Amino acid sequence: MNYNNMTQIVLDLPFDTMTEVYNNDKQAILLYRPATLPKRFENYDVNTNFQIFLKIGDSKPFRPNHLRLLLDLKLRSRELPEVKEKLLLAFDKIFYGEDPLDAIKPLTHICFTQYINPIDITAILAQLFIIEQNIGYGSKSTFEPPSLYIHGWIRTFIDSEQEIDQIVYRICRNTPPAVKYTCQDNKNHSKYNPKPDTLWYVN
Repeated sequence: MNYNNMTQIVLDLPFDTMTEVYNNDKQAILLYRPATLPKRFENYDVNTNFQIFLKIGDSKPFRPNHLRLLLDLKLRSRELPEVKEKLLLAFDKIFYGEDPLDAIKPLTHICFTQYINPIDITAILAQLFIIEQNIGYGSKSTFEPPSLYIHGWIRTFIDSEQEIDQIVYRICRNTPPAVKYTCQDNKNHSKYNPKPDTLWYVN
């Protein structure tokens, strides 16, 4: 489903209930909204805070983090650099609001051997992390929309020639993605463009 429909599902989540939003018969993505938040999240709005869970087979659901998504994409683009632009285009479409399953259709026939999750799971996780930052970020952000933080890193992990170690080091130190990957989509930046060209950040 598209960004708006998934966002509405998130906002309509009942408290303290785990709800499945996607299942491909091997893995499932579930959402949970806690009624009370830990003290370290006291600045967050309990009504927009939600948690993402991944269930693989019969294992217990766990909370995937951003690195699971980003490393998956880095592995794919490193293995098959000739499809890098297709990856970028698909995940840009997700960022701009398209249904993730529609966005990744040009990728489903590509035989990747290096990845962490199936491409459909990766795509829906990307959408949910984008929604999470847009509706749940509780502080003033350098980025508008706030999800440009994670999407700038999605573009970086797919496009950058840097080794995994170097990119992971940067994001783990809470460094923002390079301006080249965010400026034209960032309403807070002087180079903001309301109608940017497709893959405008690719040299």
